[in-house]
Amino acid sequence: MVRRIHFFDPPERFVAGTVGPPGQRTFFLQARDSSHITSVALEKVQVQLLAEKIDQMLDELAADGTAGVEIPVSPAEVEPDSDPLDQPLVEEFRVGNLRLGWHTESHTVVVEAFNGADDEVTEEEAEPLDDDDREALVVRLSPHQARGFAHRANLLVSAGRPACPFCAQPLDPEGHVCPRQNGYRRRS
Repeated sequence: MVRRIHFFDPPERFVAGTVGPPGQRTFFLQARDSSHITSVALEKVQVQLLAEKIDQMLDELAADGTAGVEIPVSPAEVEPDSDPLDQPLVEEFRVGNLRLGWHTESHTVVVEAFNGADDEVTEEEAEPLDDDDREALVVRLSPHQARGFAHRANLLVSAGRPACPFCAQPLDPEGHVCPRQNGYRRRS
């Protein structure tokens, strides 16, 4: 199998977005340049961790001053992107692994998203994926683009279902069986 890499250096746009109502949302990373759009599906927790780690990396680079380029300290320093995901929305693959790094020569944040193994295969049946068999999305972002991405991703994650005040799990519109209350609910 030939390795397929969707490479954007730099993208015109790189965002996280969702499709569907809270509780049933599908999360996407989407990169766009003048010639094509690439969309990959992933889990909410992956979006949350990616945004957190990007913010952490940029904060560390700003604090030590070795980045060699201006690092925005807060989301207020970047132009917000509140537009919906670009159409057509075609899922290239589902993300299994994410990698994040700093490219010192180009002064860019590098986000790499790799396709995951098929969930239907048991651990005994699974063969390890060779790097040559993996599809990937690779994006190089300026510090301003990265801070803007993290800000939008944080807003996206927090816009979901409200959390239960006792167990912090998401509240469903149909009701919530809270493990901290041993599954009991008050009757109205």
